[in-house]
Amino acid sequence: MAVELPQTPTPPQELEEGPEMSFWEHLGELRRRLILGLVGIAVGCVIAAVGAEWLVNTVLLYPAHRAGLQLQNLRPFGMPMLYVKVVLVAGVILGAPFALYQLWRFVAPGLYQHERRWVRRMTLWSSLCFLLGVAFAYAVLLPAMLGFAASFSSEQIRTVVDVTEYYGFVTTSVLLMGAVFELPVLMSIGAWAGIVRAEVLRRYRRHAAVLILIVAAVLTPTPDPINQLIFAMPLYVLYEVSILVVRWIERRRS
Repeated sequence: MAVELPQTPTPPQELEEGPEMSFWEHLGELRRRLILGLVGIAVGCVIAAVGAEWLVNTVLLYPAHRAGLQLQNLRPFGMPMLYVKVVLVAGVILGAPFALYQLWRFVAPGLYQHERRWVRRMTLWSSLCFLLGVAFAYAVLLPAMLGFAASFSSEQIRTVVDVTEYYGFVTTSVLLMGAVFELPVLMSIGAWAGIVRAEVLRRYRRHAAVLILIVAAVLTPTPDPINQLIFAMPLYVLYEVSILVVRWIERRRS
């Protein structure tokens, strides 16, 4: 007669080891992580300040020079403020990974092991998607839009752009496209939460295409259809990529 041995229960996934913290200790830890994140951004600003001349004259002005646009300063302190704003934005970009790491270190003790792996991956993929969006805007979208604007110059009327307005246009376009490229990340989060389904995304593919064209017409600074299509094409590609990502997540969950 076979004797059934008692099964050893599978131990639950443990939280990160450490003493339990009180409410005020959590606030103190959050303050410490925020201060460290700000210190990382400050270090990024110092690094950017060292190369401020290169950031302004090469990185910022390259799309305008490529399109043949002439820039001018119309404000007494426009150029010093331009350098300050470029250094701040570059410092935030350089220090953002360290700041996100500090945020991750704050929430990690309250997560299970599988949740910590998932958050690390999402942080990595969201950063990569944002950088891809920034690169696409800088290399493709900005030259197309600025070239269209420069094409209307004539011998009687020259297109001379205020450098402050140009800076706002460039930063808005770059950051906006970086945020748009987070679409697959948002869809994957919705899929893990059970909110988004690949079948629904495929069913409303045509509706999504029309909506993307409307969004491109609203967000694109120039009114010509060519630049709107340049803006809309990556959006639709991201939508199709989101369907594949959601389908893969559904298979993993099943």
